[in-house]
Amino acid sequence: MAGWRKIIEEFAPLATFFVLNARGPQWFNRPESESLFIATAGFMLAMALALGSTYARGAKPNTMTLASAGFIFVFGGITLVLQDETFIKIKPTLVYVLFASVLAFGLWRGQSYLQKLMGDMLPMEPAGWLVLTRRWALFFIFLAALNEAVWRTQSTDVWVNFKVFAILPLTFGFMILQMPLLKKYGALSEPEDSADG
Repeated sequence: MAGWRKIIEEFAPLATFFVLNARGPQWFNRPESESLFIATAGFMLAMALALGSTYARGAKPNTMTLASAGFIFVFGGITLVLQDETFIKIKPTLVYVLFASVLAFGLWRGQSYLQKLMGDMLPMEPAGWLVLTRRWALFFIFLAALNEAVWRTQSTDVWVNFKVFAILPLTFGFMILQMPLLKKYGALSEPEDSADG
Protein backbone atom coordinates (compact mmCIF):
# COMPACT_ATOMS: atom_id res chain seq x y z
CA MET A 1 0.00 0.00 0.00
CA ALA A 2 2.84 2.38 0.87
CA GLY A 3 4.41 1.70 -2.52
CA TRP A 4 1.19 2.49 -4.37
CA ARG A 5 0.73 5.64 -2.33
CA LYS A 6 4.20 6.83 -3.30
CA ILE A 7 3.51 6.14 -6.99
CA ILE A 8 0.25 8.09 -6.78
CA GLU A 9 2.04 10.99 -5.10
CA GLU A 10 4.59 11.05 -7.92
CA PHE A 11 2.26 10.78 -10.91
CA ALA A 12 -1.16 12.08 -9.80
CA PRO A 13 -0.32 15.79 -10.34
CA LEU A 14 0.84 15.18 -13.91
CA ALA A 15 -2.15 12.93 -14.63
CA THR A 16 -4.46 15.61 -13.23
CA PHE A 17 -2.84 18.19 -15.51
CA PHE A 18 -3.38 16.01 -18.59
CA VAL A 19 -6.98 15.03 -17.78
CA LEU A 20 -8.09 18.56 -16.92
CA ASN A 21 -6.52 19.98 -20.06
CA ALA A 22 -8.53 17.46 -22.08
CA ARG A 23 -11.82 17.47 -20.13
CA GLY A 24 -11.74 20.45 -17.78
CA PRO A 25 -13.73 22.90 -19.95
CA GLN A 26 -16.45 20.30 -20.47
CA TRP A 27 -16.64 19.38 -16.77
CA PHE A 28 -16.64 22.97 -15.53
CA ASN A 29 -18.70 24.39 -18.40
CA ARG A 30 -15.94 26.73 -19.52
CA PRO A 31 -14.71 27.62 -23.03
CA GLU A 32 -12.04 25.44 -24.62
CA SER A 33 -9.64 28.38 -24.59
CA GLU A 34 -9.44 28.05 -20.79
CA SER A 35 -8.37 24.39 -20.79
CA LEU A 36 -4.73 25.04 -19.87
CA PHE A 37 -5.71 27.44 -17.08
CA ILE A 38 -8.05 24.84 -15.58
CA ALA A 39 -5.33 22.21 -15.92
CA THR A 40 -2.77 24.51 -14.28
CA ALA A 41 -5.03 25.16 -11.28
CA GLY A 42 -5.64 21.42 -10.93
CA PHE A 43 -1.93 20.72 -11.29
CA MET A 44 -1.11 23.10 -8.43
CA LEU A 45 -3.82 21.65 -6.19
CA ALA A 46 -2.79 18.06 -6.94
CA MET A 47 0.87 18.89 -6.26
CA ALA A 48 -0.03 20.47 -2.92
CA LEU A 49 -2.06 17.38 -1.97
CA ALA A 50 0.77 15.07 -3.06
CA LEU A 51 3.32 16.96 -0.95
CA GLY A 52 0.92 16.94 2.00
CA SER A 53 0.41 13.20 1.62
CA THR A 54 4.17 12.63 1.52
CA TYR A 55 4.72 14.56 4.74
CA ALA A 56 1.69 12.92 6.37
CA ARG A 57 3.20 9.45 5.95
CA GLY A 58 6.40 10.64 7.62
CA ALA A 59 8.52 10.96 4.49
CA LYS A 60 10.22 13.98 2.95
CA PRO A 61 10.11 14.85 -0.76
CA ASN A 62 13.50 14.89 -2.43
CA THR A 63 15.18 18.17 -3.31
CA MET A 64 14.33 17.94 -7.03
CA THR A 65 10.64 17.38 -6.27
CA LEU A 66 10.54 20.34 -3.91
CA ALA A 67 12.29 22.59 -6.43
CA SER A 68 9.93 21.52 -9.21
CA ALA A 69 6.92 22.07 -6.93
CA GLY A 70 8.15 25.55 -6.10
CA PHE A 71 8.35 26.42 -9.79
CA ILE A 72 4.88 24.96 -10.35
CA PHE A 73 3.35 27.13 -7.64
CA VAL A 74 5.17 30.30 -8.72
CA PHE A 75 4.73 30.02 -12.48
CA GLY A 76 1.33 28.38 -12.20
CA GLY A 77 0.20 31.29 -10.03
CA ILE A 78 1.56 33.84 -12.51
CA THR A 79 -0.15 31.96 -15.34
CA LEU A 80 -3.52 32.15 -13.58
CA VAL A 81 -3.20 35.75 -12.42
CA LEU A 82 -2.08 37.08 -15.80
CA GLN A 83 -4.10 34.57 -17.83
CA ASP A 84 -1.01 33.93 -19.94
CA GLU A 85 -0.10 30.35 -20.93
CA THR A 86 3.52 31.28 -21.57
CA PHE A 87 4.56 31.09 -17.92
CA ILE A 88 3.44 27.50 -17.28
CA LYS A 89 4.98 26.46 -20.59
CA ILE A 90 8.42 27.88 -19.78
CA LYS A 91 8.35 26.41 -16.27
CA PRO A 92 9.93 23.08 -17.36
CA THR A 93 12.63 24.95 -19.25
CA LEU A 94 13.59 26.95 -16.17
CA VAL A 95 13.54 23.87 -13.94
CA TYR A 96 15.85 21.96 -16.28
CA VAL A 97 18.18 24.95 -16.64
CA LEU A 98 18.29 25.29 -12.84
CA PHE A 99 19.16 21.62 -12.36
CA ALA A 100 21.81 21.77 -15.09
CA SER A 101 23.30 24.93 -13.60
CA VAL A 102 23.50 23.47 -10.10
CA LEU A 103 25.18 20.31 -11.39
CA ALA A 104 27.56 22.35 -13.57
CA PHE A 105 28.48 24.57 -10.62
CA GLY A 106 29.34 21.46 -8.61
CA LEU A 107 31.48 20.13 -11.46
CA TRP A 108 33.26 23.49 -11.67
CA ARG A 109 34.14 23.02 -8.00
CA GLY A 110 35.27 19.48 -8.70
CA GLN A 111 32.29 17.95 -6.89
CA SER A 112 29.32 15.82 -7.84
CA TYR A 113 26.13 17.06 -6.24
CA LEU A 114 24.44 13.94 -7.55
CA GLN A 115 26.76 11.90 -5.34
CA LYS A 116 25.76 14.00 -2.33
CA LEU A 117 22.11 13.43 -3.19
CA MET A 118 22.18 9.75 -4.19
CA GLY A 119 25.49 8.36 -2.98
CA ASP A 120 23.91 6.20 -0.27
CA MET A 121 21.50 4.61 -2.77
CA LEU A 122 23.98 4.08 -5.60
CA PRO A 123 27.53 3.13 -4.55
CA MET A 124 29.96 4.29 -7.22
CA GLU A 125 33.51 5.54 -7.52
CA PRO A 126 34.00 9.35 -7.46
CA ALA A 127 35.22 9.37 -11.07
CA GLY A 128 32.00 7.69 -12.14
CA TRP A 129 29.91 10.23 -10.27
CA LEU A 130 31.65 13.07 -12.09
CA VAL A 131 30.95 11.48 -15.47
CA LEU A 132 27.33 10.75 -14.54
CA THR A 133 26.83 14.29 -13.24
CA ARG A 134 28.20 15.76 -16.47
CA ARG A 135 25.84 13.60 -18.50
CA TRP A 136 22.81 14.58 -16.41
CA ALA A 137 23.69 18.27 -16.76
CA LEU A 138 23.83 17.90 -20.54
CA PHE A 139 20.60 15.89 -20.55
CA PHE A 140 18.81 18.62 -18.60
CA ILE A 141 20.03 21.18 -21.14
CA PHE A 142 18.70 18.95 -23.92
CA LEU A 143 15.29 18.72 -22.21
CA ALA A 144 15.19 22.49 -21.75
CA ALA A 145 15.92 23.09 -25.42
CA LEU A 146 13.39 20.45 -26.45
CA ASN A 147 10.66 21.99 -24.28
CA GLU A 148 11.34 25.39 -25.82
CA ALA A 149 11.16 23.96 -29.34
CA VAL A 150 7.87 22.15 -28.68
CA TRP A 151 5.90 24.90 -26.96
CA ARG A 152 7.06 27.57 -29.38
CA THR A 153 6.23 25.60 -32.53
CA GLN A 154 3.32 23.33 -31.56
CA SER A 155 -0.21 23.70 -30.23
CA THR A 156 -0.97 23.68 -26.51
CA ASP A 157 -2.46 20.17 -26.73
CA VAL A 158 0.69 18.85 -28.42
CA TRP A 159 2.83 20.47 -25.73
CA VAL A 160 0.72 18.93 -22.96
CA ASN A 161 1.04 15.48 -24.57
CA PHE A 162 4.78 16.02 -24.89
CA LYS A 163 5.06 17.02 -21.22
CA VAL A 164 3.00 14.07 -19.99
CA PHE A 165 4.00 11.27 -22.36
CA ALA A 166 7.45 12.13 -23.75
CA ILE A 167 9.56 13.45 -20.88
CA LEU A 168 9.30 10.34 -18.70
CA PRO A 169 10.19 7.83 -21.47
CA LEU A 170 13.09 10.04 -22.54
CA THR A 171 14.34 10.13 -18.96
CA PHE A 172 14.00 6.36 -18.53
CA GLY A 173 15.80 5.84 -21.83
CA PHE A 174 18.62 8.11 -20.70
CA MET A 175 18.92 6.21 -17.43
CA ILE A 176 19.11 2.87 -19.25
CA LEU A 177 21.91 4.23 -21.42
CA GLN A 178 23.91 4.86 -18.23
CA MET A 179 24.10 1.14 -17.36
CA PRO A 180 27.57 0.66 -18.90
CA LEU A 181 28.82 3.53 -16.75
CA LEU A 182 27.34 1.95 -13.62
CA LYS A 183 28.95 -1.37 -14.50
CA LYS A 184 32.32 0.31 -14.98
CA TYR A 185 32.34 2.45 -11.84
CA GLY A 186 29.52 1.14 -9.67
CA ALA A 187 28.61 -1.83 -7.56
CA LEU A 188 28.92 -4.15 -10.58
CA SER A 189 32.56 -3.21 -11.16
CA GLU A 190 35.11 -5.95 -11.44
CA PRO A 191 37.67 -5.86 -8.59
CA GLU A 192 40.56 -5.23 -11.01
CA ASP A 193 38.71 -2.28 -12.54
CA SER A 194 38.41 -0.73 -9.09
CA ALA A 195 42.08 -1.34 -8.40
CA ASP A 196 43.11 0.33 -11.64
CA GLY A 197 41.00 3.41 -10.76
